[in-house]
Amino acid sequence: MTLLSRLHRFHQRHPWSHNDHYGPWTADSVIASGARSVLDVGCGTGNLAALLHRRGATVTGLEPDPATARTAAERFADNPAVTIVQASFAERDRRRRWDAITLVAVLHHLPLVPTLRELRGCLTPGGRLVVVGCYRENGPVDRLANLPAALANPIMALAKHPARAAEPPSHMTAPTADPQETLSDIRSAATQELPGARIRRRLFWRYTLVYDAPA
Repeated sequence: MTLLSRLHRFHQRHPWSHNDHYGPWTADSVIASGARSVLDVGCGTGNLAALLHRRGATVTGLEPDPATARTAAERFADNPAVTIVQASFAERDRRRRWDAITLVAVLHHLPLVPTLRELRGCLTPGGRLVVVGCYRENGPVDRLANLPAALANPIMALAKHPARAAEPPSHMTAPTADPQETLSDIRSAATQELPGARIRRRLFWRYTLVYDAPA
């Protein structure tokens, strides 16, 4: 059994969300831009939407998975500042523009270059795009860069979920997919479609991308 396989099995027994780990950073990045209206693409059960709302934003969450969207909609049923729509990014209201758009572990489910182009067009002037994404490991540099994550992951798992889980929590049950693009691919696409975007490799097999539309 490979190291990654062992880590995956351990993570199933002690589940914690790598994506939620970046929730506060994502919300802070959005609010720092002055955004008031936010589109959260692939909102899941609404953990990021809740953070954004607590920081004063009005949020529209798109979630294509019916069961996950239903859970999120029930969560915010009495909150007029958060709207959950069962829809994919392609099914969004194309007339709308938002002050900020967030995608957390979502971009790799979509065609990279066309989606970045469309996201740019969905922002208001001066609007901000914030992405926490997954990338395909490619070569020794990536393996070396991800070594700290492999070492820290079980420690975080025991700290956040010390008891063995019989099943994953609801916010970790949405459909997943393996990323196809490398970090180099993503940087190249961003250079083409989002001039000035800031991309950083992050811990736990993630990268972040922040792009500010021209004012």
